Amino acid sequence: MRTASYALIFAALTGGASSALAWSNHAMVSYRALERMPELSVQVTVEPLEAFLKNEDKAIEALLKDDEDWASKAVDTYPPLPAALVYRADAAKSDAQRRKDFLAALRVSPESRLALYVQPDPWGPAPDPARLLAPTKVNALDKSEEASHVFLRIDPGEMVSALAVVASASDEPDYGMDLNLWSDSNSEAGKTYGFGPIPFGNPTLSFATQAPFHMGFFHEPAILYKAAPFLKRTYPLLRVHQYTSLARLAFDTGHPYWGWRFTGLAMHYVQDLTQPYHASVSPGNSAVRLIGINALAMVGLPKWKNDMIVLLSNRHLALENYESALIRSAAKTRTPSVLGATLHDTSLDPNYPAWTDRYVRDVVSKEAYDAGTATDHSLVKTLPARYVSDPSFDFGVQSAKIDLIQELAAIDPAQRAHLDTTIADLLGHFGVHSRALVRTMLDGRPAK
Repeated sequence: MRTASYALIFAALTGGASSALAWSNHAMVSYRALERMPELSVQVTVEPLEAFLKNEDKAIEALLKDDEDWASKAVDTYPPLPAALVYRADAAKSDAQRRKDFLAALRVSPESRLALYVQPDPWGPAPDPARLLAPTKVNALDKSEEASHVFLRIDPGEMVSALAVVASASDEPDYGMDLNLWSDSNSEAGKTYGFGPIPFGNPTLSFATQAPFHMGFFHEPAILYKAAPFLKRTYPLLRVHQYTSLARLAFDTGHPYWGWRFTGLAMHYVQDLTQPYHASVSPGNSAVRLIGINALAMVGLPKWKNDMIVLLSNRHLALENYESALIRSAAKTRTPSVLGATLHDTSLDPNYPAWTDRYVRDVVSKEAYDAGTATDHSLVKTLPARYVSDPSFDFGVQSAKIDLIQELAAIDPAQRAHLDTTIADLLGHFGVHSRALVRTMLDGRPAK
């Protein structure tokens, strides 16, 4: 049983878990951040997952064992892989069984599609209607939050650009790969994977169950971890390591398509942690305030707690709604934008340290955590008060009807510029760290 001492933080995260997507469609932003990298201009041969697994069966067994050893030492609160899920090479296995065992050893959803597809660049030519894929072929979510996404079939043996592969895959972990993996998720995977009960969020809401794999609270004050030890049970670092390890194996053994595909999967979690609402429990609220509001709720005054939960969710959603609208508008009109220029800008790339096993924790998430309060204040200062300061308004329910670009066009340009600059800065971090991952994949194993 979770104790009342951290009920507020649990409630806050439960309130925000339904909006666990960061940056809306990662692929649209990844194309802009990566498109000028000559390293990604190459063409690679499309290959089914089953072919990679069969050809490298023994190497994958050894790699996943090494990954387990790494995770047991490097990931806080890591739950050991149950012995029954250990990947074992066996040439006699069917392709279907080998795929099933691979997904189980990674402890991702057995419903993961890992289909052969790309999301076309929205700045590129119109997609071929004959190649359109139904969303259910790519996305395991029952009700896709990505209704506007376009998926195109690619075929084994076909040549496709590395950029398209990695950009498309950077959005893929939001397609159900981390759903229902907890013991209280009412799923077979949850019962066998060994992650235990969900640390926060509602286990009966499938989409909410992915949040602990896409958020990482590594820089909160010690008092908050003492009050809420479950905050340490988040696993984006595990996913980054798993997929970068597989990418290196794929590159080293002559499977560049899967090298870039796994790189894109790892990139998703890195990009998630550039979003302040994924790297901080409650941007703009101190630990003392959180604990104080919780104390009031415990003595029968829950209003401040309930209001904070709604406002946290609304601001998270409003940030992503506006960012996504700006990116989509620029693509639709083929108009260069400040955000596009920021995503292209590589001038700050050399200012960051070399990639190590701790880069995502110590550089990526720390940067986002430090930006949390300023981001929260910028949203409150710029957006209409009903969206970000009125706890009686539910942004999630109304978001499809809200056009923030149109609404903000009527305000003081300097006021709007403040928020645009804030988002541009965050997407600058998105671009820097996405490119850093690409470079470390090409340079070999990271420094220790």
